Amino acid sequence: MLGLWLTACSQPVPPPETSGELRVGTRNSPASYFTAHSGETAGFEHDLLQSFSRSQQWTIKWVEQDDPDALFDLLDRNRIHLAAATLPRAVVKDRHLIAGPILFETPVHVVYRIGSRPPRNVAALQGRKLALIIGSGHTPMLMRLKRKHARLSWAALQNVWPEELLAQLEAGHYDAVLINGMDFDPMRNAYPRLAVAFDLPETQKIVWALPTHSSQALRNALARFIETARADGTLKRIHERYFGHVKRLHSTDIFGILQRRPSRLPALRQHFQEAQTLTGIDWRLLAAIGYQESQWNAYAVSPTGVRGLMMLTGETADRMGVTNRLDARQSILGGARYLALMKDSLPARIAEPDRTWIALAAYNQGQGHMEDARRIAQARKGNPDSWADVKQALPFLSRGGYGGVTRYGYARGGEALEFAENIRNYYDILLRLEPAYDPLLNMGRNAGLPSVPG
Repeated sequence: MLGLWLTACSQPVPPPETSGELRVGTRNSPASYFTAHSGETAGFEHDLLQSFSRSQQWTIKWVEQDDPDALFDLLDRNRIHLAAATLPRAVVKDRHLIAGPILFETPVHVVYRIGSRPPRNVAALQGRKLALIIGSGHTPMLMRLKRKHARLSWAALQNVWPEELLAQLEAGHYDAVLINGMDFDPMRNAYPRLAVAFDLPETQKIVWALPTHSSQALRNALARFIETARADGTLKRIHERYFGHVKRLHSTDIFGILQRRPSRLPALRQHFQEAQTLTGIDWRLLAAIGYQESQWNAYAVSPTGVRGLMMLTGETADRMGVTNRLDARQSILGGARYLALMKDSLPARIAEPDRTWIALAAYNQGQGHMEDARRIAQARKGNPDSWADVKQALPFLSRGGYGGVTRYGYARGGEALEFAENIRNYYDILLRLEPAYDPLLNMGRNAGLPSVPG
């Protein structure tokens, strides 16, 4: 029996078109595959391949590896059908594997530590401690640049993922590192002390890697799927979900929320969690709105008359039953109820997370103006139910040119866009630092809370 089991384990996996199962090797990263705060698996490549497997009516099995070379070994032994790990096409071809269709092109960043002298160009990297990852495809780029810059040198790190590379840079082991934008951009908020100095002249084409003996049917299906996904907006929408907002915050904004969190958030946490119990909206998203609006200052007042921690107008406060906008609890509950109202007002067909991002913009500019933005998105041949298309339409609310489709007139659409995208970033930060809240585990603790105003 042991011999039969070992023989079975060494057999190549059958092609998915006959087995009905697609086996995918991957790595843990925001661009590829990770476990989200909801407990479900997520990631750009994850979502794209889930969509592909559904289109083929296949199940999908993920094989996660910590060692980059282990993915290539699985491919060489035909133990997986493809590898999805933000792999550059040049690297895949160097390994004599089959490169799937191009998913996107990513710049190659030279990242440095803020506070040190930033290198402005390749010549300035000479004499600096530079590092890259073996197998990243960056070595050939530097070799070509070295012909002109003879003193250029670097350390090549074996079996290191991008997260560890950035950690070593932050710790001061190197002066700069090379990293793909697709790997660095989602981690900007986690490493506010790091920044991009400049990009190398060449970009990298990211693909999926397939074994040399992979079936032609699978290759053709992947090519057709990516072509369709590019044409119908699927690729754009999934890319937006993970990367559309990540470059919005400045390092000072990130330091700001990190510095205020220990002193201001503890006293407000129970109110945000009560608001989650009442509305079902993650308390950390509500806290992100509170930070964007007032930096968690219950007594904040703007020149236009909005006030309080959630910066409610007098009309919205009356509508939500808030009698004192400067009362932190009332403001938070009122803001949460208003966001829930904006979400409920949207057509039921709009799925998450687009539903929440569109509702955030409506929180800022009002439901009517958001409907105008969705009409503009449709007039521009976009999808009015997709945040990726609606966000591009928002600035036109203040520019004109679409009077034939709008009903509510001028609005500061660019402000609503910045509002929603900043909150997405602050939410990402709080998801990383603050634990989830389960109302069912705290029912007894909250049993004595007073009722909601209004």
